[in-house]
Parts: sequence; C-alpha cells; structure tokens
Amino acid sequence: MRTARAGVVTWGSMLLFLGALMAPPAGASAAPSDPGVTADRSAEAPRTWRVGPGRRLATPSAAAAVARDGDTVLIDAGTYTGDVATWTQDDLTLRGVGGRAHLRAGGRSAQGKAIWVVAGDRTRVDRLEFSGARVPDGNGAGIRQEGTGLTLTRSWFHDNQNGLLTGADPRSDVVVRRSRFFRNGAGDGYTHHLYVGAVRSLTVSGSYLRGASVGHELKSRAARTTIVGNRITDARATASYSIDLPNGGRSLVAGNVVIQGPRSENPALVSYGAEGLTGSRLLWVVNNTFVNRRSSGTYVALAPGSRARLRNNLLVGPGELVTGARASARANRRVGLRGFVNPRADDFRLRAGSPALGRGTAVPRRWRARWEYRHPTRLVRRPVAGRVDLGAFERRR
Repeated sequence: MRTARAGVVTWGSMLLFLGALMAPPAGASAAPSDPGVTADRSAEAPRTWRVGPGRRLATPSAAAAVARDGDTVLIDAGTYTGDVATWTQDDLTLRGVGGRAHLRAGGRSAQGKAIWVVAGDRTRVDRLEFSGARVPDGNGAGIRQEGTGLTLTRSWFHDNQNGLLTGADPRSDVVVRRSRFFRNGAGDGYTHHLYVGAVRSLTVSGSYLRGASVGHELKSRAARTTIVGNRITDARATASYSIDLPNGGRSLVAGNVVIQGPRSENPALVSYGAEGLTGSRLLWVVNNTFVNRRSSGTYVALAPGSRARLRNNLLVGPGELVTGARASARANRRVGLRGFVNPRADDFRLRAGSPALGRGTAVPRRWRARWEYRHPTRLVRRPVAGRVDLGAFERRR
C-alpha cells in the first residue's frame, strides 16, 4: 500500500484543505448578510428583520414571506399603502420604529379579510397604525386575529370597517394596551372598533376609543373581560353600546371614563348578557365615571340572571343606574359638572370640593380600580390615600 511522502500533498489532503478554507467559521449564521437583517450567531436563533424604503425588505409583506417563528420585524416609520400580509409564524414581534408605521389598505386586503391576517400564535404588535380596511362582505379589519394569543400596544386603528377583529378560541388571551380606535365601523351596526370573539380572556387598558359608526365602541365575548383605565367616548358619532358584553362572562369594568354621546343609537352605556348568558354571570363595575349626554338612558343594562356588583361609580346626566336585573349597588352617586376639571374637554378629574371626595366604599382586593387613564393613552397607578374617592380618578391631595 502506497503512503504519502513528507512534503508531498495528496489529492485527499488537498480537498480537505480547500474545504476548510470555504467553510464558514464555527458558529456563523446562515442568515443573509444584507444590512437590513441582523442575525444571531446561531443558525437556529431568532432573527431581527429591518423593513423600510431603501432596505432589502422594503415592505412588511416581504418580511412576512421570510420570517420564521420567534423573529422580530422592525418596520421603519412611514406609510405603506396597499401592502397587506398574512403572518403565519408563532412568537413574532412586529414593531414600528422611529414612530408608528402606517399600514394603509389602499383598496387591498389579505385573504379578503384585513390589512393583516395574524394566523400565528402569541404575536406581539407594537406601534403600528392600520386604516382604510374595506372588503366586499363588509367585515374588513385592520387586524384579523386568527391565531392563539395577541398582545397589542401603542397602536392605532381608524377608518376601517372593524378595527381589531378576532375569532373564537378558548385558549386565546388578547391584551390591548395604550392604543387608539377611532372612526371605525361600516355603519351597519355589525362592525365595531374592537370586536373579540369567544376567547379565554380580553384585557383592555390605557386606551382611547372614540366615535364608532353605529357599532359598539368595544364588544367582547371573552370568558373573562377586564376593562381598566380607559377613555371610551362616542363624541358626536352614532355609536351604540359603549361596552357590550353580549354573553356575560367574568368581567371587571373599573376606573374608566365612559361617555355616551347625544347621537348614540342605543341608550345603554354598558350592556351585559344581551345575547344570552354563557359561562360566568359575574360583573363588577367599580370606580367609573359614566357620562350620558343623551336626554335619557341606562348606565348598566343587565340580562336576567346576572350577578352584578356596582361600587363607587359617578353618574353624570340623566338615566337609570341599572335595568333588566337586580344588582348589588353601593356608593354610586349622581353629580353635576361643576366638580370636574374640564368636562367640555372630557377631563373628568375631580376638583377640590367635589362631592365625590372620600365617599367610596370598600371593594374586595381583586376587583379594585388600581389604574387611571391619562390622556392620551397613558396608564398611571391610582393613589391610595384614606377613603377612596368616587369615579375614575383619585384626587391628588
């Protein structure tokens, strides 16, 4: 058998040498080297994709085609007209950078449903804006959520048939924080700012919902609904219910300013169980400031069989506190406008000398109003100083 002599390179050793030169260094990523992509050093690690004019990925839909589970997509601020997308990946983070990235439908839709169809699970959407979603069946949405779990923060939805629309998923938790919804609704009464189907839970906090067209400001079929520290107002629009919980559920409405406008097409501010109670029938309504600018109305409309607890709410304007079923009601008070800072500008913080100061009653810990809304779209801790004030705000002393 012939062996290689010293100083002589065989063909086998030459091939090994060339292979070593051409191979990437240990731990190097196989991700593209384009400056629009930032990749971790592991080929399996989540990647960060940069999107915007002048980048390799110029549009969000281009990122939707290449992203994989766990990736982050950073979208440069600006307007992306007619760029629609379906996101199928799990654990995605989709974020606007340098300001909000505006997705304008421009007459297009993904799957005939929405500007974005989000089919992946546990998606996080931050600092994005969606407008102009319209489809032939009249149910177009800024986002159509079809996956399990969505967290939405600092985002805007306006001039769509629906703002955010989700399907039914008993494992899904939907969280909306510090976001704005305005001028959504097709005017048919079936489309809304925020419409969440039969999911496990919905939490809405620090958000501003204003001026839905005929439909509801917020509609939730969730098994558990938590609506805390928001401003919800019809303004001059023709909205219906301010808060609609059509199937009941274990629900907390606390620390909100809810304003029914003079043109509202339904006299109730909060409706509970109007389409049939399923699951839990327990509703807590705590430390809200309810304002009715119609000539009559109902603050809380209950389906028979509801178990409602109303505590420490302020009522401004005419109307009955509760209709439809009995409720346990304590320390709810009707007041005029003089005790508020600037009611014409929807600023219902309390003035010194207000009859609401220190008039509240104790509420079980899990149902207390712990947060206050600060305009626009901020959430701050409600201070604890002696006996609680009535309404959505604790006066700073």
